[in-house]
Amino acid sequence: MARLYVLLFLLQVVLAACALISCLSAEDGTVRGLPRFAWVVVILFLPLVGSIAWFLAGRPVAEGDRRRGWPSAGRRPVAPDDDPEFLKSIDERVRRDDNALFQRWEEDLRGREDDPRRRDGGPSPDDTAPPAGPASADRTPPRKDAAPREGERPRDGERPEL
Repeated sequence: MARLYVLLFLLQVVLAACALISCLSAEDGTVRGLPRFAWVVVILFLPLVGSIAWFLAGRPVAEGDRRRGWPSAGRRPVAPDDDPEFLKSIDERVRRDDNALFQRWEEDLRGREDDPRRRDGGPSPDDTAPPAGPASADRTPPRKDAAPREGERPRDGERPEL
């Protein structure tokens, strides 16, 4: 039986705390019945009755727009990042910029692929013939008198310097 009384006491304290927080966080002019100060006194001195009375008679009535979380239809959002139209315009701009960047990259890549074939006299990209083999990629004759360039494989009989 003592546990039940402790549980009911804790329930009353939690209910009073919630009512007090709700009362103090309500906007000015929306509290019904009594002034805010009077509601705080009633909730503190009559915790069970005052809390129930606050939730039934004193709490502001929730409007339809408030339940959805948006201000009334006539008001605009305060910050730009709260405006759905602004967020859509940013998303569209980013998507458009990304598409333009990808197109430039693709054109650059095609140009890089096509340029060595034309410069070396190889087949154009329109030709369907396969390349002649790995030797066709390097058409410059090997230099006999100089050391290999950076990134070039050493020729037979040469050792790389350590």
